[in-house]
Amino acid sequence: MTARVARRRKPARARARREPAWTRLDDEALLGKRFCDLRLSLSRSTLEASVRRLYGELAAKGIRFRPHFWLSEEWFSPDGIPGIAIPFYLAHPRLMRFERRFMHEVEGGNDKWLMRILRHETGHAIDTAFALRRRRAWRKMFGKASRRYPSHYSPRPASRRFVLHLGHWYAQSHPDEDFAETFAVWLPPRSRWRSQYDGWPARAKLEFVDATMRDLEGRRAVRLNRDVVEPLAENRRTLREHYRRKQVRYEVDTSVAYDRRLLRVFARRADHPRSVAASRFLREVRPQLRRLLVRRARMHPYLVNHVLRTATQRARQLDLCVRGSQRDAKRQVVSMLERIMLDMLMRDRESFAL
Repeated sequence: MTARVARRRKPARARARREPAWTRLDDEALLGKRFCDLRLSLSRSTLEASVRRLYGELAAKGIRFRPHFWLSEEWFSPDGIPGIAIPFYLAHPRLMRFERRFMHEVEGGNDKWLMRILRHETGHAIDTAFALRRRRAWRKMFGKASRRYPSHYSPRPASRRFVLHLGHWYAQSHPDEDFAETFAVWLPPRSRWRSQYDGWPARAKLEFVDATMRDLEGRRAVRLNRDVVEPLAENRRTLREHYRRKQVRYEVDTSVAYDRRLLRVFARRADHPRSVAASRFLREVRPQLRRLLVRRARMHPYLVNHVLRTATQRARQLDLCVRGSQRDAKRQVVSMLERIMLDMLMRDRESFAL
């Protein structure tokens, strides 16, 4: 009698998940898809691991509260709801590539950047969960949360009254953002905020957050609303409509600060079709440029990173490429970036969409 060999079935989680049908569409067809038709889910994405990591950081600080998450068009934490919306494109690699094509960057597109934003949005959620902005001490430290949100804001890059966390000196845009940014700097397990902000007026805000969070250890939130706002499942807007609106909203005139200087160093693609893309070149030499500029120009790393990222983004948008040797280009880029940073600090003004 021949023995029958039983076949072992792989557990359901071990089976490869089938990719959604829309991943096989070309870009033009995908633009016509509605958000509700994408059928995206946090539980079927890599975002789940990052959320668990965030929960671990809160537990390590003795904070009992856990914000809830859902997918939407953009990052936000709604007023009155201690939860966080995560942008749809982070739920799938194809959508992240789509975001880069239309917006030239993917906000939260790598692990470090993603955790920074999650900590920031958790600051908003904790503010809501415990009604912190209603406390007199909070208002005295950060200002009135009732102040109107501007569509654009003009920070002072040289100011030391605010922490440096997300890009564009975001803490300076509004008292709510000031608190969320301060919380995000305080939260990481190995944060060295005491030494990093020694001598800065911003350290008083960090001390306030530290004392406030210690007071909240083990306490139950006063607001536990688990509603979601503008979820993808109910959103009938197409990706084409979304990106058309988003591009208009974030269109910023950077010609004076970057474009003319970039065109002195790099060439148009039409003139040198086989040359290395300037954006690729800047990404490859970024670590060297960062070390050199911080050491030689004695600029704050935050300012250096901001200028490097913006220059790379503009070079991609203008479709520039390297002319001549990369060695000469690197020397010219260092001088160009130094001039941009010095001009920025002398004017002490920038303008960004909120």
